Amino acid sequence: MTSPRRRRPTLDDVAEAVGVSRATVSNAYNRPDQLSAVLREEVLKAAKKLGYTGPNPTARSLATSRTGAVAFMLDAGLSAAFSDPALSVTLDALATAIDPQGHALLMLPGEEGGPRADRILAAQVDVAVAYSLSDDAPALRAVRDRGLPLVIIDQPFARGAARVSVDDRGGAAAAAKHLLELGHRRFGIMSAQCLAAPRGGEMTAETALNSRYRDNRDRLSGYLDTLSEAGIPASEVAIWETSGLSIEDATPGARGLLDRPNPPTALLCMSDQLALAAVSVGKQLGLEVPRDLSVVGFDDAPPARWSTPPLTTVRQDLVSKGRIAGELVLRLLAGERPPTPTTLPVELIVRGSTGPSTR
Repeated sequence: MTSPRRRRPTLDDVAEAVGVSRATVSNAYNRPDQLSAVLREEVLKAAKKLGYTGPNPTARSLATSRTGAVAFMLDAGLSAAFSDPALSVTLDALATAIDPQGHALLMLPGEEGGPRADRILAAQVDVAVAYSLSDDAPALRAVRDRGLPLVIIDQPFARGAARVSVDDRGGAAAAAKHLLELGHRRFGIMSAQCLAAPRGGEMTAETALNSRYRDNRDRLSGYLDTLSEAGIPASEVAIWETSGLSIEDATPGARGLLDRPNPPTALLCMSDQLALAAVSVGKQLGLEVPRDLSVVGFDDAPPARWSTPPLTTVRQDLVSKGRIAGELVLRLLAGERPPTPTTLPVELIVRGSTGPSTR
């Protein structure tokens, strides 16, 4: 004969045991600042003794119409996304900003520019964060259809959204100017995915400038305009779209640019991961960095400082970007209107991967 299932203790049971109101017990969990430390401790001790584990999150969600969850929308699968140190730093800063308010992140990976629309429509979340999605990502239309508040990190532009980004064009221009000042005249550009057709491979400047990602377009414009002003037309710059942001994804592109007659002496790379792939491939081909090949990255994620040689790169404040995004999430959840977009400055950090042209 089976024994009867033990009844789960309730908030009312705790209130009766302590001799306080139901609201007081609720405040002990949800609004601890409303109670004295002594009374809250007494409530929590009684709850533990009774086996009460706290308010039912599902019931709380139904009562408040809030889930406590934040959708974080990516344009890549999780394994690819977390191979990107810049994303890891940004995401950690965002999570740190929203954690004190009890909010959790729901990761929504995707392909072809972002997660599927049906995933957004079904997600139990209060607000959405778009991390570097393509301009035409279906997920953005789903967010708009649901009426969810939206925070955008980097891209794209979306009316009615809060946004934080960096000066992509200015950073790219500074990188190109640095290499020109070192005497380089033969350039290659390693581009992040543009979602061109077919995917990956060498591409014209016209195709690259039609990238579905705003930061790609801005960085490419910064590179090409600066080179053009120095008398190097876009038609003389080799541009390669990589199939992803990891070093493994970027390696074929680096080889495609460097393993050719009269290869570039300088590579402008749209991320540190792409730049580190270029340094590795250059060494495999017998090129010494920076004597034979100069390489500039973008991000200044931690691995840039650890590479051999240390990587010259455009530094963006990844921690501040993530923190500001988290603060924007909290402001939108509090009912505030989206503030004016924030554009963070960048800085060229010169290290050992760049040097004077010798060819």
